Amino acid sequence: MAEIKAPVFPESVQDGTIVEWHVAEGDAVSRDQLLAEIETDKVVLEVVAPDDGVVTSIVKGVDDTVLSAEVIAQFEAGAAPAEKPAAPAEEKAEPAAAPAQAAPATAEGDFKDQSPAVRKAAKETGVNPADVAGTGRGGRVTKSDMVNPTLKTSSGSVIATAVGERAETRVPMTRLRKRIAERLLAATQETAMLTTFNEVNMKPLMDLRAKYKDRFEKRHGVKLGFMSLFVKAATEALKRFPAVNASIDGDDIVYHGFYDVGVAVSSDRGLVVPVLRDTDSMGLADVEAGIRDYAIKAREGKLAIEEMTGGTFTITNGGVFGSLMSTPIINPPQTAILGMHAINERPMAVNGEVVILPMMYLALSYDHRLIDGKDAVQFLVTIKELIEDPSMLLLDL
Repeated sequence: MAEIKAPVFPESVQDGTIVEWHVAEGDAVSRDQLLAEIETDKVVLEVVAPDDGVVTSIVKGVDDTVLSAEVIAQFEAGAAPAEKPAAPAEEKAEPAAAPAQAAPATAEGDFKDQSPAVRKAAKETGVNPADVAGTGRGGRVTKSDMVNPTLKTSSGSVIATAVGERAETRVPMTRLRKRIAERLLAATQETAMLTTFNEVNMKPLMDLRAKYKDRFEKRHGVKLGFMSLFVKAATEALKRFPAVNASIDGDDIVYHGFYDVGVAVSSDRGLVVPVLRDTDSMGLADVEAGIRDYAIKAREGKLAIEEMTGGTFTITNGGVFGSLMSTPIINPPQTAILGMHAINERPMAVNGEVVILPMMYLALSYDHRLIDGKDAVQFLVTIKELIEDPSMLLLDL
């Protein structure tokens, strides 16, 4: 008999919560098969089978808190699942039960592949998980889906169940959402945060992208987007204004001699900020590939903790959701964050004439305890100039 344990958590993670079991007691599993998911305040960690065998018992259930390397289940390697005893001969000879006596739609056999929490909810509510539109990874039905189910139609679409004219649902906040809330609240209470704005003409960058995007993708295997150029422009601006790349540690100012830029990515579980390391030595293709890989990992819930720690500056793009202007919140212990927004055509005065141009508002939120207004404004102007004339990045001007 072997023990299945929770992963060893990093020092910054105290404990986690089991959010889902993908197997039940007595299930046969294969090596590296996903058994359970544990949510911490930063990432969701997967627990896999150490070998072929059978899960003999589950020690920690859904919603239970687990510590680093704590036992969550018992496992017997190489074992086969226990066979159910055969029915007596006289029972086999009995005629089939009448339709009125058939097992309900939520019989155990109809949802044996569901997690224990879902099976329990199905028995309590009489709702068949097969009829519920799942919101979990890969469409899997979760416990919260069973609490307030959205039912599928025969065509596969969904219909909301009418619980009442003024229905409401109460679900526990996830660890990741609670951690995000704590950090955002701390940032607003513990920093002297101020935001400065500017606007940038995106036409030069859009023309550059339109001209070279096909050749870029063919050469490097990734698409050329705007974010990589903003990352490179921000990196150059950080070199010129070291205070924006610094952090406050107690009564000390820590000036970082490297440039690790976090890029905010939206996932089903909340906003996460994976970090691109040493962006000053990365090419545009490297940045685009890094962002693409992080976006995929975020959607699949596979970002590692080390991929989301240690950034010196952050860029967030609310424009992908249609935001025209916002004041982004600093990601402590960093002292500044750049906010990108939607690109909209607006009439602009150019050389005494009105011209329609694709414009974007930029926002820089910064900690006024460390960064003076002058440096913050000039930092943002530097990014504006580099984006409006991308050749300056190539010529190091």
